[in-house]
Amino acid sequence: MASVFQPSHSQAQGAPSPAEFEACIAALWVFPVKSCAGISVLQAVLTPTGLAHDRAWMVVDADGEMLTQRDLPRMALIQPALKHADLSLHASGMAVLSLQAAATQVDPVMVRVWDDVVPAFDMGPVASAWLTEFLGSQLGTLRLVRFDERYHRPSNTKWTQGVQAINQFSDGFPVLVASTASLDALNARLHAKAEKTVDMRRFRANLVLGNAAHGAQEAVAAHDEDRIGTLTITTDGEAVQLQPVKPCPRCPIPNIDPDTAQAHPAVSDTLQTYRQDARVNGALTFGMNCIPLAGVGQVLRVGQRISADWAF
Repeated sequence: MASVFQPSHSQAQGAPSPAEFEACIAALWVFPVKSCAGISVLQAVLTPTGLAHDRAWMVVDADGEMLTQRDLPRMALIQPALKHADLSLHASGMAVLSLQAAATQVDPVMVRVWDDVVPAFDMGPVASAWLTEFLGSQLGTLRLVRFDERYHRPSNTKWTQGVQAINQFSDGFPVLVASTASLDALNARLHAKAEKTVDMRRFRANLVLGNAAHGAQEAVAAHDEDRIGTLTITTDGEAVQLQPVKPCPRCPIPNIDPDTAQAHPAVSDTLQTYRQDARVNGALTFGMNCIPLAGVGQVLRVGQRISADWAF
């Protein structure tokens, strides 16, 4: 069956058509450990599951259940670093935890991420002790696991309209896209309420849209990412195509200050005034979940041009 996201015949034949929306990549973020701090990068390889190494690791309890900042806000204070596929974790008052991706057990264990039970590799007792010491033992012994890439964890085809997409430990879709304009609009509302403004780390987006570097007819407006169709990103090789498929419902995590791990309801309270989204039963949304349609293996870089057409 032909995908509803396939280009039209004229587009497939290379016929030129002016883009209705233009932007550039303003920032790229990789979050190696689900719900821990992210890494701002200048470039990243697009894989079938999103940016390389994104949400490849996850913290679980002794029963293999997913843990996030909802359960342990201090996860925000753990700063991962990557060297090739090897991971290190940094946190105040702790020795650096260095882990080699290849030095894991042969047989995976089963862990739960939302409603999915998936195989993963336990990163061992040293990682377990490090996490438990820093995050506390109120939830018992904690463990760090790495996703078993041999397993395909699919996105919900109700939202992808039948197109197959796979994930590691992301909430449900490979790439999250937001824009600086959307953040600016939120911050203007926070400022008007005499609340502290926030940065994009709160929203954990992988790809941040900014104004096109030059020649664009219009600036990116707040939440344009909600209203565009397939994003085409110009790379040095094959063009990357990302399809927005689902608005991103927001839990209380954006209320957690990534520098202190302290929570304050200002962000959710402010979003409540203007971001209830009927497409997800009135949930508060910020950003769009996307799936890759083309260009897997290509390198995304800050500054690359993005074009799309409107899809209201």
